Amino acid sequence: MALDAISAKVIAGVGTTTLPTTSPTLEGGGGESFGASLSRLVGTVEESHNSANTAVTGMLTGQLDVHDAMIALQRADLTLQFGVQVRNKLMNAYQEIMRMPV
Repeated sequence: MALDAISAKVIAGVGTTTLPTTSPTLEGGGGESFGASLSRLVGTVEESHNSANTAVTGMLTGQLDVHDAMIALQRADLTLQFGVQVRNKLMNAYQEIMRMPV
């Protein structure tokens, strides 16, 4: 059984040692928008969920090994946990901003 490295598909650039060559600007030109980042996060969670379902179906039909199905399930679980934690941090930040006096 070949082992592949678990890649961080949720956040671009995780695990890389190179720094970005451009710095973010206040105008917001050039970077990915916040909504697009959240949309990509939700898409990745959904993709990992579908992959896990496919792996379990493959295990039940005898096409995949039990280990492969468990790895897919763990990846889906970790991706979901990460998405929930990002949501929690965003909600905390929103609530903190709402508590600021104007």
